[in-house]
Amino acid sequence: MTDQSSDAPMHLPVRDQASTDPDTGAPIVLLHGFGGDKQTWINIQTGLASAKRSLAFDLPGHGDALGWPRIGNAGVSAKAVARSLEALGLTRVHLVGHSMGGAVAALIALRDPELVASMTLLAPGGFGPEINHRLLRRYAAATDPDTMETLLEQFFGWEFKLPKFLARTAAESRARPGAAATLETIAGEIIDGSVQKTLPRGELAALPMPIKVVWGTQDRVLPTRQAHKLPGTVATHIFERVGHMVHLEIPQETIRLILQNAATD
Repeated sequence: MTDQSSDAPMHLPVRDQASTDPDTGAPIVLLHGFGGDKQTWINIQTGLASAKRSLAFDLPGHGDALGWPRIGNAGVSAKAVARSLEALGLTRVHLVGHSMGGAVAALIALRDPELVASMTLLAPGGFGPEINHRLLRRYAAATDPDTMETLLEQFFGWEFKLPKFLARTAAESRARPGAAATLETIAGEIIDGSVQKTLPRGELAALPMPIKVVWGTQDRVLPTRQAHKLPGTVATHIFERVGHMVHLEIPQETIRLILQNAATD
């Protein structure tokens, strides 16, 4: 496993987790959500390592990519990820995206279907206009641990016990010079007034790769109904008593579904 810092101009900062077994298939690329970073995937990468190599990127304006030259909406991040994959010599990947990262993954697949072997979208952005815009804007501006804890609790299911360190480390990251202002700028681009921009779900369903959409019934950021009535070619997995942070709340189930899709090599 290697950590690439943001002073490498050729690609976004990445956490590259090797497979413990020989693996010649396409690697898994993990894309975090708004306000997150590549560290959110550590447990998922550990769980995937017995079968697949995985790479978790920091998206522009997040984590070690805080000072990335161009920040903005999912389209901006999609271009940065695509260029990063090219710089790393990756011509075929399995994409996994959470929330905004799901919208990023979808845009990459729409622009270059041959690059994407499969897509696993966890509570993805862009599947309907509804979005908890007030929560996201408050989360973008928060810098102290107490406020951060109160806001972060709303990203999880009602019964999930939020680890204390999560709010503390999030607040420390947000306290970096320019971090809050950068997230507020990104929020302004992904939220159009009180709604979010939407993806062409029909075009997504027509793509040649297998697609899974995973959602929790207690999602307070993006309503679960955005997973309802998707085209029949999209496999939909709904989990009871789970909130927006699917990969943190039910990591084993998430790993299982990712590997099911990645078996298409």
